[in-house]
Amino acid sequence: MTAVRSADGFARPILPAIAPALAIAGAAVLLRLPIAQAYPRAAALLFLWIASDAMMLGLLSRTRRPGWRAGIATMASAGMAVFSLSPPPIRVALFAMPWATMVPVVAIALHGGWGLWRVAARQRAWNPADPDRWSALLEEMLPRPLVRLALAEARLLHLALFRWRAAPDIPAGAHAFAYHRHLQPMMIALLVISCIEITVTHLLVAHWSRAAAMVMFVISDVSLLYLIGLIKSLRLSPVLLTPAGVRLRAGLLVDRTIPYAAIVAVTANPDGETVRAPDSWNIALLAWQNMLIRLSEPLPPRSRWRRDPVRAVALRLDEPGPFLDALRARLDAEAG
Repeated sequence: MTAVRSADGFARPILPAIAPALAIAGAAVLLRLPIAQAYPRAAALLFLWIASDAMMLGLLSRTRRPGWRAGIATMASAGMAVFSLSPPPIRVALFAMPWATMVPVVAIALHGGWGLWRVAARQRAWNPADPDRWSALLEEMLPRPLVRLALAEARLLHLALFRWRAAPDIPAGAHAFAYHRHLQPMMIALLVISCIEITVTHLLVAHWSRAAAMVMFVISDVSLLYLIGLIKSLRLSPVLLTPAGVRLRAGLLVDRTIPYAAIVAVTANPDGETVRAPDSWNIALLAWQNMLIRLSEPLPPRSRWRRDPVRAVALRLDEPGPFLDALRARLDAEAG
């Protein structure tokens, strides 16, 4: 079974994570069939049972002994899915049976009340200096993956629309090395070409279907905002030499700190065979690498498609010489 690597380093099956959503989505599609419209009460009860059962089975497959909060939150999520995804006739039939909606309504009320109480408790201990204060606050009411996704999207849109003259993110005591000077011109050219292509495609599709053109317009505009955010993040997120280690960054895509004790050697201008090796992690974008960091202890596989542990990291910097000298000096100091 295909697996993903969790935060604790162990592989977790991906099917239990997506099976409940697939089951609920499939049932919601079947509610549009004529037979479901002909028997709305039976369809509503069946949908409520499928959603509740799928969500609880998904929870039990991920957690051997889930707590009571997790159970209530799962039933509340199932109820919200049923209420929001049911077609109007099915929803009317469901609300006409108060005894059937009692469990999801009570679960939603309990989950919401407990979440509001926890939110009030966190607000009393509010720390403006805590960078995770908003995520911790929202996670009391909403699922953690949804909160993280929403905050990441909000940060990306804020970066793309604002922060035009923001200073690079360089913490105190860190030495920064840029990599955006060779990369940004190519990505800006890609952005301009994308704008032209999107405009032409929109005009052509509009002659066939205005609705399809509007959908493509929204998707393409969001994609352009993402690309603008990525381009801007290249300058704002340089590679850093920090007291703790080398902080490797590639805009919004990569942010990983490697301790100096885990680095065996650093070389300039690596050959193609080394860079393309299965155990090499190439974080350079749209350019050939001019720096290779070899590791004493392998990093976990970077994705479920690349199962080999990472033993070397290839990157490209605008000025590799100063980085090489500074990193070797740090390694010598650590060894001495």
